[in-house]
Amino acid sequence: MPHVLQEIRDAGILISDQDPRVILMIKAYLQMDGFRRFHAANSAAEVLPMAVEVHPDLIMLDVRLSERIGVETLQGIRAHPGLAATPVVALVGDYTSESKLELLRCGATDLLSKPLHEAELIARTRNVLAAKISQDRLSEHFQQLEDAVRTRNSELHAARRELVLCLARAAEVRDDDTGHHILRVGRYARVIGEELGMEPEQLDLLESAAQLHDIGKIGIPDNVLLKPGKLTPEEYAIIQKHCGFGKKIIDGSVVRELYRDATTARAHAELGATIMSVSESPFLSVAKRVALTHHECWDGSGYPVGLAGEDIPIEGRIVAVADVFDALSVKRPYKPAYPLEKCFEILREGRGTQFDPTVIDAFFKRRDDVVQIQIDFADVD
Repeated sequence: MPHVLQEIRDAGILISDQDPRVILMIKAYLQMDGFRRFHAANSAAEVLPMAVEVHPDLIMLDVRLSERIGVETLQGIRAHPGLAATPVVALVGDYTSESKLELLRCGATDLLSKPLHEAELIARTRNVLAAKISQDRLSEHFQQLEDAVRTRNSELHAARRELVLCLARAAEVRDDDTGHHILRVGRYARVIGEELGMEPEQLDLLESAAQLHDIGKIGIPDNVLLKPGKLTPEEYAIIQKHCGFGKKIIDGSVVRELYRDATTARAHAELGATIMSVSESPFLSVAKRVALTHHECWDGSGYPVGLAGEDIPIEGRIVAVADVFDALSVKRPYKPAYPLEKCFEILREGRGTQFDPTVIDAFFKRRDDVVQIQIDFADVD
């Protein structure tokens, strides 16, 4: 095809031979066929640094096996990450089947024997460059596919995240009209994570996942969730179930239970299970750990599992502090907002029992940031 032939002739060719006359001959033959872009090296030692600089589309390299000239250069080209795919045509004298095999094993793409034959030189040059162009296009196509898949996965993960955050907001609005509680808890968790040295990507996951900590409230009846007075032991046991509910919602088991219980909802169940799948979502994996473990205590007295110490995931330990501080510092149906100093005092008293000492210490080191978050996202009547 004419445009392919023109692309071949536009290729850059690096020629190396100890005999300058060979270089001139190759250039002359190829120029007569329409090639115009050449680079020349008079020794094999010059080839690798020159190739790194000019990035040729084809290298023609003088190789003499008996003297080991050019062999190390050929191996160096193949070992260089920027040149490994660059085709190399070895210029050789008489060679046996064994020497031809050795050169191919060393990485030669093709061989040209000297003295050179014009028609063979042009034909092999065209063929090698045509193969390179095809390979480049294939690699570019694969890269485009990878980019498309990466973009689609990113969109899917973003959709999953937004869907679950919508559920979290739906749960929270039942006892918090502003929805600021989940935002504050997310921000508190982030500043604690920063103080603990988490990486930015981890902090992004933590802040978003922390907002899902009470998503299991969806499963708690209003007469218990919104009760203004003290809960009975039976009611408190119901409240404790929200951790397990949250885990089920995030990992999709609620949707799968729906499918088992109602065959008419099959399409919805399958769609929901796909959206909620955590197999490829670090965000939902963190969110599940947070939802399940943010009421566990450092000394093992928490719920729903009774984990203790570092058996509690770090995300759960962080959100435990953030959630309790916010619950203390704002008005709820069952309690007034406590003064700031009283909130801090209660947290200090829980150090080493309810809360991880390291996490509590990180929280207090960022006290100014915590107060600012409280101001920025205050619930104002």
